[in-house]
Amino acid sequence: MRVLVVAAPLAGHLTPLLPFAHALWDSGHEVLVACGGEALPAGGTGALPFIDVARNLRIGRLAARSLVAHPVTARAELAGRGGDAGVRSLFGPVNEELTDALVTVAEQWRPDIVLHEPLAAGGAVAAARHDVPAVLHENGLLDGLATTRVLLDSRPLQRARARHGVRGVPPPAMALTITPQSLAGPRDALAVRPGRAGAGGPLPGWLRAPSVRPRVLVLRGGGPMRGDLQASALRVVAAADDLDCELVLVRPPARLLRRGGRGVRPVGRVALSELLPACAAVLHGGSSGHVLAALGAGLPQLALPGPGDRRYNAELVDARGAGIGGAVTEDALRRLLHDGEIAAAAREVRAEIAAMPSPQSRVDIVAALA
Repeated sequence: MRVLVVAAPLAGHLTPLLPFAHALWDSGHEVLVACGGEALPAGGTGALPFIDVARNLRIGRLAARSLVAHPVTARAELAGRGGDAGVRSLFGPVNEELTDALVTVAEQWRPDIVLHEPLAAGGAVAAARHDVPAVLHENGLLDGLATTRVLLDSRPLQRARARHGVRGVPPPAMALTITPQSLAGPRDALAVRPGRAGAGGPLPGWLRAPSVRPRVLVLRGGGPMRGDLQASALRVVAAADDLDCELVLVRPPARLLRRGGRGVRPVGRVALSELLPACAAVLHGGSSGHVLAALGAGLPQLALPGPGDRRYNAELVDARGAGIGGAVTEDALRRLLHDGEIAAAAREVRAEIAAMPSPQSRVDIVAALA
């Protein structure tokens, strides 16, 4: 069986699909990953063959054009309140350009199945054009079926469909979700356990040793400039008289290192799956990958509401009680470190994720579609 795996050319869109792609490959199926070179995760796709279908696509250019054409929607999207209009305004044009390349790849490679993420709906168009089943694989916490429908109904994809003679795109033959049910409710999709996050170097010795004070891992991001979330954490801890914790800053900007003091330590590029168990809590910018990684480790987390789906992700974490969706404050840090209910909820979701079926266990049911 040949499976074409499609993701939008943005960091974080492809990585959640790779565990299933590797499971297919390890089971003896042929796999071709179609994405954009700039979105390749650290270490690439391993043994999986890769084709760049976004060589001439410039996300920044399309985003700027969207800002000019839809300024109200663009501002709402930056605040995490863009909704369906925000999805259409950016990912509609992205998928219009992707679709032409994907149709050509599918024509030449002849896949038996096209597996795509919600924001790469061009994969569904290519599957329909060549009359092969499409499998939707969610790569975040948004409802994948709803997001795909929004994109397929957008004007840019209607134009792409017309160019390739695709009158209608059928629903996916199957949908896979990596979202724990207790976080976002039941979905019309088969659950599959999310993969472990990130790649990097070994864990430093000082992080392998126990700490007298609880360690709070602070990731980059969370604002217009890299390190804004880390800067906020530094300010809060410096202003608090008796907040006894150690901040672990992941690859902080040099300007923050100069401000660091007692109880602040930097760490380089280390796999998140290695860093999380060494800490008592984590602060991050609200990406779905970071939310799921923290939940998979059973750690209390603070998810900062932000652009795109990040506000939605933060609200889900807060509603589940497994963390806090909001700004970094002294009270928030105290709750992360000392609130037993938050810690218990995070452990509950960790157990729920561990019980989800592995990607390998879902391979045969997908292969049966071909």
